[in-house]
Amino acid sequence: MSDERKTGTGNLIAELMDHVSNLLRKEVDLARTEMSEKLNSALGGIIAMAVALVFAIVALNTFSAALVGWIAEATDLGAGWSSLIVTIVFGIIAVVLIMRGKNALQARNLVPSKTTHSLRRDVESVKEAYK
Repeated sequence: MSDERKTGTGNLIAELMDHVSNLLRKEVDLARTEMSEKLNSALGGIIAMAVALVFAIVALNTFSAALVGWIAEATDLGAGWSSLIVTIVFGIIAVVLIMRGKNALQARNLVPSKTTHSLRRDVESVKEAYK
């Protein structure tokens, strides 16, 4: 009877190790998938910031043109003020895109929260099983 008991215990331990191994493998796959999603989100933020940089450069060039036009036509405000209005519009677009990119790149958006939650739940389940 003790041989059957040892064999049964050995089988249970082997099954437990197999289940834990499968669980860890699935958790790693989940983490990999979640990190891929987070990196894609970060890539979107980087692209938004790159586009914002282009708009910022255009805004600086337009501002320069507006300043030159304004100085050239100090009394007649046509071309200079028009260029200044365009500069402000491009500047607002750049600020909005920079803020959007910055939000996408915040650390809390890059943490694999689903995996972390799942791992905590698994640890609690294992703890309860051995109480």
